[in-house]
Amino acid sequence: MKMAVSEIAKAINADETYLNEEQLAVEVTGTNFDSRNIEAGDLFVPLQGAHDGHDYIASAIANGANATLWSKERVDFRPQDLPVLVVDDPLAAYQKLSQYYLTKINPRVVAVTGSNGKTTTKDMIAAILSQDFNVTKTYDNFNNEIGVPYTILQMEANTEFLVIELGMDRPGQLDFLSKLVQPDVAVITMIGEAHIEFFGTRDKITDAKMEITHGLKEDGFFVYNGDEPLLRERATTLDMEQRTFGRQASDDLYATEVADGRFETSFKVNDDPTIDFKIPLIGDYNVDNALAAIEVGNIFQIPDQVIQGALEHFAITKNRTEWLSGNKGEAILSDVYNSNPTAAKEVLAAFSKTNTEGRHIVVLGDMLELGAQSVQMHADLAADLDPNQIDTVYLIGSDMAALRDRLLTKYEPQNVHYYTADQLEQLSSDLQADVTAQDEVMLKASHGLHLEKVVADLTN
Repeated sequence: MKMAVSEIAKAINADETYLNEEQLAVEVTGTNFDSRNIEAGDLFVPLQGAHDGHDYIASAIANGANATLWSKERVDFRPQDLPVLVVDDPLAAYQKLSQYYLTKINPRVVAVTGSNGKTTTKDMIAAILSQDFNVTKTYDNFNNEIGVPYTILQMEANTEFLVIELGMDRPGQLDFLSKLVQPDVAVITMIGEAHIEFFGTRDKITDAKMEITHGLKEDGFFVYNGDEPLLRERATTLDMEQRTFGRQASDDLYATEVADGRFETSFKVNDDPTIDFKIPLIGDYNVDNALAAIEVGNIFQIPDQVIQGALEHFAITKNRTEWLSGNKGEAILSDVYNSNPTAAKEVLAAFSKTNTEGRHIVVLGDMLELGAQSVQMHADLAADLDPNQIDTVYLIGSDMAALRDRLLTKYEPQNVHYYTADQLEQLSSDLQADVTAQDEVMLKASHGLHLEKVVADLTN
């Protein structure tokens, strides 16, 4: 991103009263809403959250900010030593600036959402398209009203494709984000129970996920999991090009000959059974993510052999079914960014099939935002934990107590370890003392449990 303050001011209809000619000519080369991460040349975006971003302007200036958005309600407290773009609402102005810049660069846009798998699918799509095009993709999971504008404004001027992840935790959120990015392709990976606390039913989750199509361009493509009846039913009401993926012959693209390896999964597809695809991830569910990515590659006429190579070596976002080596030589499967019942069941099934000379050890933390059904959903994971496949279980969080109680009916007590959420350090210490070089350890929880700290202890 490179824009003069004068161009930014016009794009967001900022009040230019507080800008002189010299300040209007200042060039901005990036944006950030966190003063600690500001780099030289950045526009600072002070947002209102638990803290008021305006209070951190001195830190932003010290780190190199050369301009700032500023709420008109704080105009009397504006800094005097850099260009100040006064607006009604800094977040709304940030979003408006991103939409202006998106129109200016004019890449083709692939938007991805889904209850599970959206980050992995985003990474796969970006890897495939990067073989032939200049691609910008969502960093980590910057997928909300703040992260999406940030991603857009990170684009280089030569960007040909923007692969953007869109998240949601309430109705209307994807409607807004889809209309902001106006995708050429909208992808829904699957429908699960994530955020069911706020929606109540999978039907309502599906309705909210379908909002990703609201901003889809008139000649755009809707790519979705055809094995989900809730999506198929709603897709019949849409008048746009559609592509389905899944495991059924009724899908446009479906997988065959799926084979599990220790650290990878291989499969073929119906439209070219001569090619063996391989992904550096375990789990049947990741094949579905790959199928969605292949569909996008097909839309933009990427040859199958090129797609094959891209998928085999794509870069995985940290802590998404990521294999690591522990301090003692143990293999660690880190999937600690988020969790919900569907995702937990899928990774447990995949992990149970891996071969090890030692034990399979599972660490599970609370799955958040499940509402009134949460305790039951946690307890129900017991059906996916077999003492003949998973030797030892560590649990943390209040709702995991229900799973502990269920597991004690089929596990020996010494093989089920339970901790409250404030005992994370004790869990980590006990696990480090327990694990051996021959073991495999899988960790999964919602991000609020911070199991990434345990992963760091095991690997540092």
